[in-house]
Amino acid sequence: MNVPFLDLAAQYEALRAELDAAVQRVLASGHYISGEDVAAFEAEMASDTGLRHAIGVSSGTEALLAALWALGVGPGDEVVTTAFSFFATAGAIARTGATPVFADIDDTFDLDPASALARVTARTRAIVPVHLFGRPAEVAALAAANVPIVEDAAQAVGAPIGAGSLATLSFFPSKNLGAAGDAGMVLTNDAALAERVRLYRVHGARAKHEHVAIGTNARMDTLQAAILRVKRPHLAAWNARRRANALGYRTLLAGTPLVLPDDAPGHVWHQFVVRTPRRDELRAFLRDRRIETEIYYPTPLHRQPAFALDVSLPAAERAAREVLALPVHPTLSQPQLEWVAQSIRDYFKRA
Repeated sequence: MNVPFLDLAAQYEALRAELDAAVQRVLASGHYISGEDVAAFEAEMASDTGLRHAIGVSSGTEALLAALWALGVGPGDEVVTTAFSFFATAGAIARTGATPVFADIDDTFDLDPASALARVTARTRAIVPVHLFGRPAEVAALAAANVPIVEDAAQAVGAPIGAGSLATLSFFPSKNLGAAGDAGMVLTNDAALAERVRLYRVHGARAKHEHVAIGTNARMDTLQAAILRVKRPHLAAWNARRRANALGYRTLLAGTPLVLPDDAPGHVWHQFVVRTPRRDELRAFLRDRRIETEIYYPTPLHRQPAFALDVSLPAAERAAREVLALPVHPTLSQPQLEWVAQSIRDYFKRA
């Protein structure tokens, strides 16, 4: 049995008629940047999250950059963040000219609040926790730092967000709500910050040819907004299916040597990530059985060549050696899920 890690083609087939119609409508309109679909999608996402302002941008990375820019983060500043995330989290901080200061993670894979607070200094301008793998981070525990918090919720669309100053989303195709290309969003309850983000995405223009700041081109494509509007009503059902798959794994894999991820309120299970010191051997065994897996992430951020810092963050370093993501997408069938679990049990029986 073949078990793909993600099956976007199956998702497309289920919505083919609606998606094709939305794309054709936008192409026929002649309006391809921003416009009514972007404004409507922003309003829908603001309603879904309960936040007052939702600003569509061109990618999850640009969402992070816009949020940091809106806060005035720049050279000489420090921003505390997790050492265990996709590179964009730290890369965006570095691109502002600020210094990313890496903290360790806890057993949930999310930022350890105690480790983060211990790294706050007089130069700290913000903290960026990541809702990694769809599990909400402990944002409230970071309030003691008394600095703005930017929630990197790229992997947590559909989860509760908004406890920080700003939150950012990614609609990369593999996300729980994915576009047919890159797209992202910044959300906030702060009107002034929202206005700054809107300036950032259009070269700092308050009106046409009136540039009051130096931003960039980070507008959301109309096509992506139209596609996301078709998919958005299905997000809750897809996340419910992800949750059912995750809980199914937890039942079927109970008693194995794997360390299984815990459930948590609001968890949307972007990934189901297990841990084992024999990760690479298990992955090869599953590959032989046509089961696709992924490693998120094989190198913690402080060990990436772009940073190469001589600091010890043992929890993040150990996680990088042990993590393995199993297929958990909403089109995963019950027979496929059971085949993955049975194959893992077979591996440990013979190992």
